[in-house]
Amino acid sequence: MVGGLFDFIRTHYYKVLLVLLFACVATEYLFNVIYESIPPSRPDPYFSYNLTRSVEVYFKGNVSMVNSTAVPLNFSATTLADFARENSTSSSMALTLNESLSISANISNDPSLCPLISPFLVGRSAVKKTAPPMDELERLITNVNPGGCYRPLYCTARHRVAIVIPYRNREEHLRVFLENMHPFLQRQQLDYGIFVVEQAGTGKFNRAMLMNIGAAEALKSYDYQCLIFHDVDLVPEDDTNLYSCPEQPRHMSVAIDVFQYKLPYETIFGGVSAMSKSHFEQVNGFSNLFWGWGGEDDDMSNRIRHNKLVISRYPANVARYSMLTHKKASPNPERYKYLKTGLKRANSDGLNSLKYKRLDLVLKRLYTWILVEIKPP
Repeated sequence: MVGGLFDFIRTHYYKVLLVLLFACVATEYLFNVIYESIPPSRPDPYFSYNLTRSVEVYFKGNVSMVNSTAVPLNFSATTLADFARENSTSSSMALTLNESLSISANISNDPSLCPLISPFLVGRSAVKKTAPPMDELERLITNVNPGGCYRPLYCTARHRVAIVIPYRNREEHLRVFLENMHPFLQRQQLDYGIFVVEQAGTGKFNRAMLMNIGAAEALKSYDYQCLIFHDVDLVPEDDTNLYSCPEQPRHMSVAIDVFQYKLPYETIFGGVSAMSKSHFEQVNGFSNLFWGWGGEDDDMSNRIRHNKLVISRYPANVARYSMLTHKKASPNPERYKYLKTGLKRANSDGLNSLKYKRLDLVLKRLYTWILVEIKPP
């Protein structure tokens, strides 16, 4: 019987091949039909979108305000489609968005969600590495509310994002950062606020504690879903590097120019990183013990993996950053000791042990300034 089967195949070789090919095509078509008929169970974990609608409110409590009257937004277009057609080139779209991103009043009250992918993205563009004085910059960027807050007027943002910047003595870098970042974030149609947390005095800088403070203060002010911790000397080069929080913590500054656009090491979580509010609270925030340069990011990386979370990243050709020139800070000689014992302290060293004195909080024109006093234990 087997011999007869082989004789048949040998005699009708091409017919058998055609039958098999037809069967493969039919099977693939059937699977495609079935696959497309089933809705996805969840979005891609590295490129996910939170569909929660935004909530209105700004700061509670007593705060100072600078230039508290929002500058009127003058740009208008009859429809979003018309706007996109009228600004079809990347350069003209970027210029229009920098001047104003508002749409006419008949669209501004539309409660519908913004598109999954913003139509205003331009991809990779040159980073501006110089900026005018702050008062001039405030006149140029006219579509931001006091405290450096912004939300699209013609649709509901899909992401509520707090940008937290640990800061001291970097005024020039801050101006460059603000000039680049406000148009960048607005092209992504985010509901965002920029929080600059400044350490008072001249003692050793504690970047991690300032990020904990910034997160705590931002979450007091508004219902942010996503926290992005951002060094002031790093500026993104590509606006398809979305400033949102996926289902896993994201290391965002994958490829930096001074590192030849290569990842220094696999577990790195420094420079720019994004965590959802729930994940940040789950890992108890950053350690408060890292005074001086280095170690706090690796400690956070350990906390993330200890909590069975995964560090996600965009591809290096998207997550590109330019670093502004600066003097390197003094390394923390005790960082390795604290790294070694970090997981033993993780449940008691972080958000739940955070102590600071808030000296001032001012809603400046382009950012929220929080001046704090912190001391070693």
